[in-house]
Formats: sequence, structure tokens, C-alpha cells
Amino acid sequence: MIVQLSDPHIGAAWAEGDPVAALAAAVDTARRVCPSPDAVLVSGDLSDNAADAEYQQVRELVGRLGAPIYPLPGNHDRREPLRRNFDLAGYGAEPVQYAADLGPLRLVVLDTTRPGEDAGELDTDRLRWLDAELSAHPDTPTLIAMHHPPLLAGIPAWDEIGLPDADRRALAQIVARHQQVRRLVAGHLHRTVATNFAGTSLMVVPSTYVQGKLDFDARELQLAAEPPGFAIHAMTDGELVSHIQPVA
Repeated sequence: MIVQLSDPHIGAAWAEGDPVAALAAAVDTARRVCPSPDAVLVSGDLSDNAADAEYQQVRELVGRLGAPIYPLPGNHDRREPLRRNFDLAGYGAEPVQYAADLGPLRLVVLDTTRPGEDAGELDTDRLRWLDAELSAHPDTPTLIAMHHPPLLAGIPAWDEIGLPDADRRALAQIVARHQQVRRLVAGHLHRTVATNFAGTSLMVVPSTYVQGKLDFDARELQLAAEPPGFAIHAMTDGELVSHIQPVA
């Protein structure tokens, strides 16, 4: 099983509540409902200020789950300190991209960040890397994880900080060629969203900190008084099943 935590924003002060306490509560809930996960995926915006101390707090709290941690960058993160604090392969500011074999499931982490911007991107080099990684393991069920979801949510404020149309289309062409992809998962939107994508499914998971308000006319980002949450992904009889768990 994979526990997916997203958007903890450690160090943030732009909403009520303490993001450290909120992440700790999510971890405690995850320990109760999934006491022995195989891995923990943290799908971006681990830190609000990309500070080493904030990343160390995330690592300490998430480490309580007792499983390997697989982080990826969000628009609030910086690649260099993320890589340094989680001992990730690669160098400096190059995209944080890697894959891991998790028993019956393969995890492929794709970097969608555009340094210094809230919106994301998928350039030719990153997409070429993904295509090669998927081509190398055509028979292993695969979960692709990223921060910016490749969708149009229909909410102007959210869509302005998403992925460009051309990048979404290019990603869809690659995913459609690789039938082993069981699901794409993402964060960034701070609420649960599900849709189809290139012949498979796409799930956006809620934040462990604060949630985005569902308002289809919103031109600015708004917050909602809704509970935080996280996801659990499990292979069951050859199928990938995903659950969203609210945190009280």
C-alpha cells in the first residue's frame, strides 16, 4: 500500500491552523488505518519556503509511518534543498524525476514544476524521460505521480496555475501508448478531484493543511472550511484501488 500525502506547506501562515500539527494529525490517522504501508508518496509543496528546517520537519513527521519516503517538488519547493534533505538522486536544480519498484506496482515520479512560478510545465526532456521509463517496464502496473494535475478543473483561478494545454496533450500521447499505467495522481489543487486521462484515471488528492473552495466562478484562490485528507493506493487482485481518507 502507498500512503499519499500532499501539500503540507510546512512553514505556511496564510491560513488558520498550524501546518505542522495538521501533518502530524494526518500521519497519526494514516498509522491507524494503514499501519504497515510499503511507501509514502509526498506529492509536492512539502515546504512553504523551501527551507532546510521545514524539509527536516516533514521528513521527521512522515518518517513515523516507518516506510520509504518518495517526495516530489511542488511550486513552493526548490529542487536543490528537496534533493539534499531527502537524499534524492540527481544534481542541483535539474528536475527531480525517478522511479521505484514497490512490489506489484511501479512508481514513476514526474517533475511538473517551473522554478519561480506557480504554474507548471512539462518540457521535451521531461516527457522524453517519462516515455523511456515507461518503455523500459511495459508489463509492470505503474502509478505516475506529479504535483500539477494534467486537467482543466473549470475554475479559472485553478486553471491559471495548471499545466499548459500543449503540455497536457503531449503527456496524454505518451500515457496512451503505455497500457501499464493504472493511474496518475497529483496534488496542487487542495481538494479531491477525479477524471479520466488518456485511457486511464487521474486522481487529485486533498491537502493535509487547508482545502481549496469549490467555486466555478472564482478568479482568485479561495479556501474552504473543509477537513484535510490523504490517499491510500493499494493493489487488490491486480487492480489499483484508491481511497481518500479525511482527517478529523
